[in-house]
Amino acid sequence: MSTPIDRARQSLSSLDAFLLAATVPAFLGAALSDYAYVSSYQVQWINFSSWLIVGGLVFGGAALVSALVDLRLGRPVGRWMVHFVLLLAIFVLGFVNAFIHARDAWASMPTGLILSLVVAVLACAATAVGFSTLRPRDRL
Repeated sequence: MSTPIDRARQSLSSLDAFLLAATVPAFLGAALSDYAYVSSYQVQWINFSSWLIVGGLVFGGAALVSALVDLRLGRPVGRWMVHFVLLLAIFVLGFVNAFIHARDAWASMPTGLILSLVVAVLACAATAVGFSTLRPRDRL
């Protein structure tokens, strides 16, 4: 039988939930604004995308640090390790994407759009893993 302390160690804190929830709209908005640039060639869409990527990196980096602290405090390793690896991939690919978007608007496509889509999908996956609940079996 699991105790309240065990359930608390397996759950997501409110700060972690906020940080995870903030990464998805930022990276998804970056992917959508990249698509808007490809559709219209208005340079301002790339500027929007660059700022959204920076916002996603800020929240994603804070979520990464929080996940690292959770691993160091002895959270169960399975799901939390997957969560940490996804956040690390988001941060690294998002950082590369920020450098891609720092180039000329025309030169950042199609690589910027592809990276934005990959990072948005990874952000959704990391959020889904973070918000999933562990259901330990009750032992008799």
